[in-house]
Amino acid sequence: MLEPKEPAFVDVLDAARQIRPYLEPTPLRRYPALDRLVGAEIYVKHENHNPTGAFKVRGGVNLVSRLDEDEHARGVIAASTGNHGQSVAYAARLFGVSAIICAPAAANPVKVESMQDLGAEVVLQGERYDDARRHAEKLAREHGYRYIHSGDEPLLIAGVGTHTLELLQEQPDVDTVIVPVGGGSGAAGACIAAKAINPGIRVIGVQSEEAKSAYLSWKSGELTESPNRTRAEGLATAAPFELPQRILRRLLDDFVLVADDEIDAATAVMIEKTRTMVEAAGAAALAAALKLKASLRDHRVALICSGGNISPVQLKALFSAKVIG
Repeated sequence: MLEPKEPAFVDVLDAARQIRPYLEPTPLRRYPALDRLVGAEIYVKHENHNPTGAFKVRGGVNLVSRLDEDEHARGVIAASTGNHGQSVAYAARLFGVSAIICAPAAANPVKVESMQDLGAEVVLQGERYDDARRHAEKLAREHGYRYIHSGDEPLLIAGVGTHTLELLQEQPDVDTVIVPVGGGSGAAGACIAAKAINPGIRVIGVQSEEAKSAYLSWKSGELTESPNRTRAEGLATAAPFELPQRILRRLLDDFVLVADDEIDAATAVMIEKTRTMVEAAGAAALAAALKLKASLRDHRVALICSGGNISPVQLKALFSAKVIG
C-alpha cells in the first residue's frame, strides 16, 4: 500500500477555497486575563465556534465534498472519540452521504448525541479509541465503506490547516502557535500553513502525559505506541498516525507534555476568561503556554482552542475542583 502524499501549502489554500461556502472563519480574540497569566500577548483561535464545536469539521468538509461517485454511493465510516466523528457526520449530511461512526462505549454523550442528530449511525465498541478504530477498519473491509482515517488523510490535514492560515491572515505578527495533539492532524496542518507563511514562526505541539504516543514518536523518530489513560478524550490515542508524524518530524519546533490535572485547570480558566465552552483538548494549548511561560514572555502566541464539546458531567466535575486563575 502506497504511503499517503504529504499535503503542501497549496493544498491548504485550495482547502480554504473549498470549505468557504460551508464554513465561516472562526474568531481570533485576545484576552487580557490570559496575557497576565502567561506574561505574553495571547490570542485564542476559537475552533470551538465551528458548527460541530471543533476544528476537525474543516477537514471533514474538505474531504467529503471531494468523494468520487463510487465512494459517495458506498458511504463512509470513521472511528472517533467524538470530534472527528462529528466532522464526518456533518459533512456527510451536507453532501448526502451515509455515515457510520464507531466510538468507544464510554464516549462523551454530548458528542454521541450530536453525531446521531447529524444523521450518522453510531456504533459504540470497545473501551478506548483504538478499539473503536479497529472495529471501524473491520467493518470497512467487510462492507466496502470508504474508511476515513482521523489522521492519515491528506485532505483532512489540508482542511484543518486552514485554522492557522486564517489566524495568520488576521494577526500576521504572531510568532508562536501552540496546537493540541491527539493523532496530530491539527498540528501537522498548522505546521504546513505557518512555515509556508513565515518559517520563523514556532509551532509547538502539546499532548497529555497520560496518552503520549505522538510525543514519543516525534522524539524517537519511530512510530511508538503508549498507554492511553487520559481524561481528555480529544487527545486520547494509544497509537500514532504515520502521515502527521512524517510532517511533524520535519516541521514541528517543539512538543511538550502536560498532566491531565494541568489540562483541567486550564479548561476552567479558559471557560472563565473567554466566556465560551471549552473541552479539555481545547484547553491543552493554554496548559502548555502556562508550563512554558518563562520562555514565552513578551511573545505573540496563538492558542488553537480545538474544541468546546464538554459534557454537563465533565463541566460539573471540573468546577467542583480547585483551579488556577
